Amino acid sequence: MNLNNLRSHFEFNKQQRSGILFLAGIIIALLCIYYFVDFSEKNILDTSSEEIVVLRSQIDSLRAVEIENRKPKVYPFNPNFITDYKAYTLGMSTEEYDRLKHFRDKEQWINSVADFKRVTKVSDSLLQAISPYFKFPEWVTHPRSKKKKQSNSITERSYAQKTDLNKATEVQLQEINGIGKALSKRIVLYREKLGGFTDDIQLNAIWGLDRSVSQKVLNRFTVKTPVRIEKMDINTISASDIATIPGISFDLAKKIWEYRVLHEGISDFSELEKIEGLSPLKLQLIQLYLYL
Repeated sequence: MNLNNLRSHFEFNKQQRSGILFLAGIIIALLCIYYFVDFSEKNILDTSSEEIVVLRSQIDSLRAVEIENRKPKVYPFNPNFITDYKAYTLGMSTEEYDRLKHFRDKEQWINSVADFKRVTKVSDSLLQAISPYFKFPEWVTHPRSKKKKQSNSITERSYAQKTDLNKATEVQLQEINGIGKALSKRIVLYREKLGGFTDDIQLNAIWGLDRSVSQKVLNRFTVKTPVRIEKMDINTISASDIATIPGISFDLAKKIWEYRVLHEGISDFSELEKIEGLSPLKLQLIQLYLYL
């Protein structure tokens, strides 16, 4: 290569030298900016500030309230009448509900938290959560004192001395030890539903009325104006007819009907004792409505 040609590449005129100098200055300026200017992004929002902390606390509180509002509401209830769905919402297992149902099918009653624990065998944690909502009848939660009970004890009255149970008022019923406002009203309402009592045994079908208390009622009251019932032939009626009897569900009526069909008739009411769910009391009650 010719040395003169190579030298021509390094020879610049005044305008070119000025351009090179200007370019070098720009490069040096950019390098200075790069090394000495802080380009890191600053956090405009300080999450640790007092205002942010207060707002976050308020949002958390509102979220907690909303979660609580979405939970199913639990209202006071009588544990004797828990349905399978109610048991599910309360957190009871199938086995625990079945124990309660089997206990109630025997016409027995839960009258305390301890009774509920003994029958269902629920865990202590679940019992502690649901027991505050238990609501028992007035005669269970506010029993009369033993002293007053002794003062009300009387000798057996004759039929003539007793008052007609179909004419007894709520006030008269409340004079019996063990009968409060709620229970006396329930007796009168049940009597109105039946159109009047036909037999003293119907008093025992009233929910919450203990047998010992019903005996006290029947020592002062008795059915003197019985309501006439058109009895039905148990060997010819349908399951729907049997279900019209007060206190008899359609499932139980169907069992009675199926038993009659299977055995080609019923010759004695005692045969029905074999039917599951038909308690001795219900057997006595249906005999007021049926005949052989």
